Amino acid sequence: MVSNLEFLNPEFLWLFLFLPIIAAWYFFTRKKESATLSISGTKGFTQPNLLAKLKPLLYLLRLLAISSLIIALARPRNVEVSKKTKTTRGIDIVMAIDVSASMLAKDLKPNRLEALKAVASKFVKQRPNDRIGIVVYAGESFTKTPITSDKRIVLNTIREIRWGEINDGTAIGMGLGSAVNRLKDSKAKSKVIILLTDGVNNTGFVDPKTATELAKDLEIKVYTIGLGTNGTALFPVAKDASGKLIFRNAPVEIDEKLLKFIAKETDGKYFRATNNKKLESIYDEINKLEKTKIEELKYYNYDEKFRPFVLFAGFLIFIEMLLRYTVFRSFV
Repeated sequence: MVSNLEFLNPEFLWLFLFLPIIAAWYFFTRKKESATLSISGTKGFTQPNLLAKLKPLLYLLRLLAISSLIIALARPRNVEVSKKTKTTRGIDIVMAIDVSASMLAKDLKPNRLEALKAVASKFVKQRPNDRIGIVVYAGESFTKTPITSDKRIVLNTIREIRWGEINDGTAIGMGLGSAVNRLKDSKAKSKVIILLTDGVNNTGFVDPKTATELAKDLEIKVYTIGLGTNGTALFPVAKDASGKLIFRNAPVEIDEKLLKFIAKETDGKYFRATNNKKLESIYDEINKLEKTKIEELKYYNYDEKFRPFVLFAGFLIFIEMLLRYTVFRSFV
């Protein structure tokens, strides 16, 4: 709530420019208002008493009364502005995340999966008015978190994503299909899937193009992201006797043709993330592209303040008239 003072008719404040003129007029004409008597000497007359010296007080009271009336004419009032935010039905978003072994490749730092988790968490924090769900997939897929407005749950889910929870492989069709299934009953104004993969569809019983048709029929927009550098990267290829992963250089293979097809058919967009900075900029761009409409409603409460100034001016005029025709009557 914001409070401030304003004047409804501020043009009346220009009248204050006339106060010095009125004061000067009184100063130069005050002697003419008193009767004069010419005598040969002042012997036998007493000096002016205190009341005579206080006579200018009457004009001061009048100037104060005029000033108070000018302020009253300007209509001072206190304005209290109450703001309320009205959010329309937001966007439901499902992030379909590839958790196959290749996501441990080290072309992003410290690896693809950890880089993605950091950027995805930042993205979630920037979507306070939307519901978000998490689907993970490799050789199969499952829902880690249904769409929810509880960002704490979503962030914890992202933090806990690990490689090795499900059979290895890259079932893009199943990942997309699971994400579509999460959104099929959504009543949101806009439904979005962010599908990320670093490989080629090589397993799963759901054809990616069939899942794309389902998304298109349900008016779900799909943003696809191909994750991986151009050229080669250190991939995990086996485990040693102690269970530690062994990494070797291998060419990066991403089915960009399929990802572009999915994005185009669903009115989405395809992105290629070749490093950490590029991945972050992609999520920033998606964040800008998908905005929830928020309306800010303002309520104004006006508290008029001119009445005390009118009463004060009336009081000053009353006091001036009372003094003028009683105490100062012999001097006016």
